[in-house]
Amino acid sequence: MNFDNLAIGTDIEEIERFENKTIEQDEKFLRKIFTQKELDYCFKDKQSAAHMCVRFCAKEAVVKALSQFGISDVYYSDIEILNRENGSPYCIIKKYPNITIKISLSHAKTYAVATVLALTDEIQS
Repeated sequence: MNFDNLAIGTDIEEIERFENKTIEQDEKFLRKIFTQKELDYCFKDKQSAAHMCVRFCAKEAVVKALSQFGISDVYYSDIEILNRENGSPYCIIKKYPNITIKISLSHAKTYAVATVLALTDEIQS
């Protein structure tokens, strides 16, 4: 069995890193990492730090997985982590629509973690 078109990535971060972040005070930092849709989702809830942190983890995990395909030109702003109506997360990579990302997100009191599985139809060199 050939796994050249499959890659994994994981990341864990302390939620504290995103505590007390606001659009008003931290706009430049937040917009470097998150899309408007992501910010809207994160700030509609009192657990905004956990929501931002777990999305940051997901983006870092995606970057790690893509590096296994030799891809290094994807930035956090190219990756969007959204939720379906049932609450399950999904990922869009604007630069690489041929890559499918399966994602798992979780957060507890102090940490957030994300794991991704990346699949591509094309074998990357």
